[in-house]
Amino acid sequence: MTRNTSGDNLISFLNRSPSPYHAAETASYHLLEGGAQQLDESSPAWSSLKPGGSAFIVRGGGSIAAVRIPTGFSAERPLPFHIAVAHTDSPCLRLKARPAESTHGYRQWGVEVYGGALFNSWLDRDLGIAGRVHRVGSSPGTAKLIRMEDHPIRIPQLAIHLERTVNEQGLILNPQKHLVPITGQSSGPSLESLLENAAGAPFTELAFDLCLYDRTPACYGGTCDEFIYSGRLDNQAMCHAALAAFVDAPAGDAIQVMVLFDHEEIGSVSAQGAESNLLVTFLERIALSLGLTREAWLSLLPRSFIVSADMAHGIHPNYPDRHEPDHFPQLNKGVVLKSNAGLRYASDGFSSARFLGWARRAGVETQRFINRTDLGCGTTVGPGLSAQLGIPTVDAGTPMLSMHSAREMCGAGDHGQMISVLKAFYLGG
Repeated sequence: MTRNTSGDNLISFLNRSPSPYHAAETASYHLLEGGAQQLDESSPAWSSLKPGGSAFIVRGGGSIAAVRIPTGFSAERPLPFHIAVAHTDSPCLRLKARPAESTHGYRQWGVEVYGGALFNSWLDRDLGIAGRVHRVGSSPGTAKLIRMEDHPIRIPQLAIHLERTVNEQGLILNPQKHLVPITGQSSGPSLESLLENAAGAPFTELAFDLCLYDRTPACYGGTCDEFIYSGRLDNQAMCHAALAAFVDAPAGDAIQVMVLFDHEEIGSVSAQGAESNLLVTFLERIALSLGLTREAWLSLLPRSFIVSADMAHGIHPNYPDRHEPDHFPQLNKGVVLKSNAGLRYASDGFSSARFLGWARRAGVETQRFINRTDLGCGTTVGPGLSAQLGIPTVDAGTPMLSMHSAREMCGAGDHGQMISVLKAFYLGG
């Protein structure tokens, strides 16, 4: 295994995207560079959206939806939507609205846990702060993205001398008491003052959505550079795969759509999450701009298809008993098709067969993941979107380890394969 272009590009994307808002900004940059135009959701008409063109919208700062219309599209022969979806957010720690009081000579700032974070993975790391800030009374679309990493903060673990049984009995962390970062000493500058400098406004004039992130850059790892180590692989790796496929795929026999949602890790129930009207209104407005009636648009949905791209659980060599026998996805062995009888993943026999056909066309290896019957199964945005729209959907992604840790790992060779199968999917058929 050697370093490769798709791995290099993924590492660059991850390093530019310490928050979901930065991920959406990075995706916007690549779409604009590829010739797409940015549309305004509040505009009453998207008359500039025509066959042969591509466009995108950003909602809530952290979600983005893009479309490319084939040149040969006509209302008399409408083509289905081929939609790749992923999510920009990752489990993390987010700053509370106000800092904690100084105590025992330290300045601290309380955090809330966002999503299903592995608490211990945030200890003893040099942490930066990233996200968006708003000035009080500001209008929509005026948020400022900030990234503060010149003065890292830290959540130090308790010394073993003060908790002798930790290695035998395990580390138990109370998020209210034990995950409060130290930002400095009481006698030094406050984090509020640094935030004011970054935002260019007094702290009393700011409202914000700020998360902590591991400052260690994404990089290759392993003796042959066969791995990629980074925070936020779940699910920014799939965001990048969908983006790369969308930007590079040639026109085909489908309307190509890419949507990167925010808030998947906390249930997707928000104005810009997958349970919102983002995708359904985006698709309908595309149809109206192309001269389709609502009836014609509705008739397209059963003919359309969604690939829900989300990272998958690779086999952990230290915990093989946590996997269903004969379903052991390995890193650098290809894309993982995920299924669950309870439809926590949206894949069924029909959607799986179609996905496997695109993978075969692209020359991509595939693996299967099914959860152990005696363990609970995670989920993705796939089932909800399939239910909302009545569109056949498959759940797939590349395998990884350390999922939901502050720093995760995946196979450097799998990423290009995911891009390839999504390109084949975008071609239609």
